[in-house]
Amino acid sequence: MVSKQKVLIVDDDNNIAELISLYMTKECYETMIVNDGESVMPAMESFSPNLILLDIMLPGIDGYQVCREVRAKYSIPIIMLSAKGEVFDKVLGLELGADDYIEKPFDSKELVARAKAVLRRYKTNINTPEISSEKLVEYPDLSINLTNYSVVYMGKTVDMPPKELELLYFLAASPNHVFTREQLLDQIWGYEYIGDTRTVDVHIKRLREKIKDHANWKISTIWGIGYKFEVIK
Repeated sequence: MVSKQKVLIVDDDNNIAELISLYMTKECYETMIVNDGESVMPAMESFSPNLILLDIMLPGIDGYQVCREVRAKYSIPIIMLSAKGEVFDKVLGLELGADDYIEKPFDSKELVARAKAVLRRYKTNINTPEISSEKLVEYPDLSINLTNYSVVYMGKTVDMPPKELELLYFLAASPNHVFTREQLLDQIWGYEYIGDTRTVDVHIKRLREKIKDHANWKISTIWGIGYKFEVIK
């Protein structure tokens, strides 16, 4: 029997949390609710969720700080939920490591669809026999494995959220090919992202902080167009 995927719901409004739990339970997810930021890390240990739905406005430790703490130790997907709809708030959430950002009030079908999309992209081969060819891109001092979601840079494993890794893999798998921000949104996020193309810029910024330019390759900005993984001959 296949075990259910687990969703940790973090919201101080228990009515909203229960409603989200109902949506996710109907889709055969197992859920756990916590109502404050202080309870998240203990819940990570006891519940071991596959996804966190994280409200920003929490008592005590807010969602931004919770995101920092979770991301420092775990790489599981995080979707932020907030009534704050300003671009600044979205970009800040993404910069801190969130994989998606949904404004309140939200449509239940959209929430479920986004959760499924994020989880679909966060598959690993832990305890799973390898049944297909490995999706691996290698360059000097850089190895990106999409099969087991791992990146090795300068001989060390680099932790990164699913979308960062997928973006890096997608660019590196097509060296010297220029992609627009819209193309990258479509390819990596896989659905119409409600926001703007700065989502891509934020993820590129985070990649550059972890993967520095190399003598043989780098992530290049093509001003006014987008990005490419440039291989230097």
